[in-house]
Amino acid sequence: MNTKNLFKHLPSVDAILNAISSEKIVANLPRPLVRDLVNDFLNLCREEIRSQIITNGEQLKLENLKPKIMAYIRAHSRPHFRRVINGTGVVIHTNLGRSILAESAIEAVVHACRHYSNLEFSLKTGKRGSRYSHVEELLCRLTGAEAGLVVNNNASAVLIILDTLAKGKEVIVSRGQLVEIGGSFRIPEVMAKSGAILREVGATNRTHLRDYEKAIGPETAALLKVHTSNYRIIGFHKEVQLKELVALGQKYGLPVLEDMGSGNLFDFSASGYSFMHEPTVQQVIKAGVSVVSFSGDKLLGGPQAGIILGQKEVIDKIKKNPMNRAVRIDKMTLAALEATLRLYLDMDLAREKIPTVNMITLSEQELKQKARRLKNRLARRLKDHLELKLIPNHSRVGGGAFPEQDLPTTLVAIRPRQMSIEDLKNRLLHTEPPLVGRLEDDYFCLDPRTIALSEYNLVCEAIEQAVVGG
Repeated sequence: MNTKNLFKHLPSVDAILNAISSEKIVANLPRPLVRDLVNDFLNLCREEIRSQIITNGEQLKLENLKPKIMAYIRAHSRPHFRRVINGTGVVIHTNLGRSILAESAIEAVVHACRHYSNLEFSLKTGKRGSRYSHVEELLCRLTGAEAGLVVNNNASAVLIILDTLAKGKEVIVSRGQLVEIGGSFRIPEVMAKSGAILREVGATNRTHLRDYEKAIGPETAALLKVHTSNYRIIGFHKEVQLKELVALGQKYGLPVLEDMGSGNLFDFSASGYSFMHEPTVQQVIKAGVSVVSFSGDKLLGGPQAGIILGQKEVIDKIKKNPMNRAVRIDKMTLAALEATLRLYLDMDLAREKIPTVNMITLSEQELKQKARRLKNRLARRLKDHLELKLIPNHSRVGGGAFPEQDLPTTLVAIRPRQMSIEDLKNRLLHTEPPLVGRLEDDYFCLDPRTIALSEYNLVCEAIEQAVVGG
């Protein structure tokens, strides 16, 4: 049959729409989207006719095309933003959405979305209230701060703090703390945007208290300490301790600000992880800083937010800044944050229920057992298609936290028998759900630290989709 005649055998768009209208997936999609997908599928058929992939009219019968049409619709109607299984072992993986929420936080978000709430309504007075009151008291109780405020992320927190306290004036920062983190977020540029004037002191690797003191002048508005986040200076290195900086600030009547970056309420070093030493927010507040800011979706294990804590007099000024409305949090963030913070009232409960804290604190033995369990499940299902073994390795916290620390783990190492590991890695990006891992020593590897036991079946199904098809 010639090509022109084959085109005549293509079913019409309306005929296809009628034939698939009872399919569940179609019923849940907007009809214009389904129509567009059917048109796209028919265009592919026309290309296959021209390329002589389709060579007879039998292939174009609606009953023969229908399974392919449904597969095409399923593949191309998925949301762009969707679930991914994280097998990388990076707990706070910025590209994969950072921290995942505790179940109680998820439930709180659902309630906030499904029902009206007292977001800015006081149930005591029946009048307008403040959205920040829902978490401020809890934050102060947990950290010892006098007052608090929450904005939409830590970059906004730093921006509004500097805009409020140092606009048009100098802020003194150690040269070794002028960091850039993900997304080209640079401290000097944020300071410039806030209207504050950067005054660098010290050298890249060594800054002394006298460097700060020499720089203090009539135009000085604040002293700023910045967490170096994604890197560490080792060797010939010195930085001024926070207590010394606070004492200097008090001597000259200057506020001391600290950008903690990740910011943790859980003391990992006191929980059997002595190698993971970072000051907690509680310790920073106790040292006497005027203001501290940190992220909600990193070590805290909550939603994206910028948390600002400190002295009431200073926080009250920041609350009055008109910029506050532009960077405020929404009801879903507020609900998730409150639920997460409530878990920290009992640190053992926080360790058990907050996924980020739980994953970081998993023991080597627990991870070895998890890895063995996943390997055995894959072997039962796909032993003819995969070479499998367990290898000792390490995980990372991620999100700029503990950048120099390796967390011991056991990886499930996978080598497919009929394709390269690069092919496997790429195919797994298109499974449902996608599975992301890492390449180590000529194996595709999965780290059980960041894979929940409840996801093991999905992992097996994804790998089966990739190596067998289906």
